[in-house]
Amino acid sequence: MNEANEPQASFDVIIVGGGIVGAATLYQLQQRFPNRSMLLIEKEKGLAEHQTGNNSGVIHSGLYYPPGSLKAKNCVEGRRALVRFAQEHKVPHDVCGKVVVAVEESEIPMLEKIHGIGQQNEIEGLERINADQLREIEPHCKGIDALWVPCTGIIDYRAATAKMVELALAAQPKSALRLGEAVVDFEREGDETVVRTDRNAEGFRAKHVVVCGGLQADRLARKDGVDLKERVVGFRGDYYELTDQAKHKVRNLIYPVPNPDFPFLGVHFTRMTDGEVECGPNAVFTFKREGYGKTDFDLKDTLEALGYAGTWRLFFQNMAFGINEYRRAFSKRLFLKTLQRMVPDLTMDDLRPGRSGVRALLLSQDGDTRDDFRISYTDRNIHVLNAPSPAATAALAIGEHIANLAEERFVF
Repeated sequence: MNEANEPQASFDVIIVGGGIVGAATLYQLQQRFPNRSMLLIEKEKGLAEHQTGNNSGVIHSGLYYPPGSLKAKNCVEGRRALVRFAQEHKVPHDVCGKVVVAVEESEIPMLEKIHGIGQQNEIEGLERINADQLREIEPHCKGIDALWVPCTGIIDYRAATAKMVELALAAQPKSALRLGEAVVDFEREGDETVVRTDRNAEGFRAKHVVVCGGLQADRLARKDGVDLKERVVGFRGDYYELTDQAKHKVRNLIYPVPNPDFPFLGVHFTRMTDGEVECGPNAVFTFKREGYGKTDFDLKDTLEALGYAGTWRLFFQNMAFGINEYRRAFSKRLFLKTLQRMVPDLTMDDLRPGRSGVRALLLSQDGDTRDDFRISYTDRNIHVLNAPSPAATAALAIGEHIANLAEERFVF
């Protein structure tokens, strides 16, 4: 891939963040403005090292998101664009479908609600199925009612990210990629923004900057002068994997009916593109924004999160759920018990520890999770402030949305 070696290299656009949202933004901007030079800066030594590369690999349908929201619109459009992209460029994926399973009567009203949301969001092929039909799709799954969502799938998001960047750089020789270089500051000089990094104090110059900072989005926005009252707080999700002897118990994807009082979808089963089957994730507060181990700790991250009123309000609003999530994080038996609600014949021997991921939540001061996508801008730059799940699925649509904003606001 192209490298920008000049100490003060100048570009038309700089994109900060090498996750799939940053990669899709580069790809869509380069398609929209083929003659413009662009630089993608990523602080890690590889692309997709954080939220993108540590999520569940699901191509989401758009089933859960309020009709008319950016999440709903971009997820549905982004899913279709992502599948077309994967087909065209041979990115490993499989549109295998999923079931959303009600295991007790009290969950049926919520199942009916998300069925209605899915219909409003025009989820193709969405179908209400009974217990017998559920067993035909997932023989080991137990439920009294379910939804069949045939357009949901799985994909290798790391491969998709790499392909987007590869295609963008191939389209414009003056565009470039910088890996292992963290952005530390933004400075305005005339009609340009100077983006300074830990490896280049002189900085890279650009007429416009798009920041897709993920877990660091709020900090980067403030460095660029964005007046942001909310703060990003990280939540770690742990996974188990099914052992070889148990993989046959899950054919594709099995989801619970989400609890409306909790801001996460719940532990689910996902068959990955490499044939492995993951179970998870849970959701626990992390003491390090980019910490993937159960005991990882960063003093700055912890003080910022626990010194913020919104964090405590979220804790108090979800106290019982939070305690249960923490207990489950350190107990394989409790994790198994949750999984057995949908697949009863799983045993302790069927599970082995898997990986972990961290999700960025933009929390308001009142503890609201600011659940919809949020994209803001200054006089010349654009910031993706909140892009939680299903941002990976929606990435190409988010990138197109940013390209539309660029067409309206950027002056080259």
